[in-house]
Amino acid sequence: MQYPFGQKVQRLIQKDRSAKHVLVLGVYASAVHAKWKKGNKVICQALAVASEPRIFWDGNPEEAKQIIDGIKIPAELGELIPASSQLNGPSAKVLDKQILAPLGFTRDDAWLCDLLPETRINPSQEKAIRERYTPLIEKYNLNPVTIPKRPTVFCDEERAAEITDELMESQAPLLVLLGDIPISQYLNRVTDIDFSSLQEFTERYGYGNTFSVQIRDKVIKVLPLAHPRQIGALGTHNEKWYLLHKEWEINRLNEK
Repeated sequence: MQYPFGQKVQRLIQKDRSAKHVLVLGVYASAVHAKWKKGNKVICQALAVASEPRIFWDGNPEEAKQIIDGIKIPAELGELIPASSQLNGPSAKVLDKQILAPLGFTRDDAWLCDLLPETRINPSQEKAIRERYTPLIEKYNLNPVTIPKRPTVFCDEERAAEITDELMESQAPLLVLLGDIPISQYLNRVTDIDFSSLQEFTERYGYGNTFSVQIRDKVIKVLPLAHPRQIGALGTHNEKWYLLHKEWEINRLNEK
């Protein structure tokens, strides 16, 4: 699988395999985004051009520049420079400041995992590639983009078993789920619960509360939270989850 301008898709998994206090389960890996410009004309504000250097990358500008500088494009097509800082690593910033910190944890305390450990093309990226990049492929001998579109199923039985292996290896007593999809596609596969979405959980138990389940032979505390897009009000989001999470953050800080 290749991005525009040739970089290969990398599988992003937890590198530090030491025991952790919490495992955070997201949906799918993001990418490094570049601004594509020619002279003063911006061709694309944020084109996915490479895999992130690590899971839940924070968008470090120096790393972004180093990665993007290593991608060569025909001079006639302009240049790639790092996209706006808000467009690289936004979910990681929310994770660190608005999820882990209120729990009393840092990144060093966390084992990070995604249902799908590789990036996928969302509709806005698909549109940008189709309109801006694909028409140039033949003329400039560019590689076709072979990354699959964002699916509806991110986690099958085999992948659920792999995630559970990671959960056991992490020794984490707490599992944090980000949004609906980890609930419906992972938790529902590996244990018996009476809800299949964050909305259902919140109606029954209240937002930001934990509950215990048995996964394999281990009792794990589970904390379902909103997706970072909702928590951080990143682009299109639901104000309800933003406000509920903000209240949860305040309550956590008051408990300390």
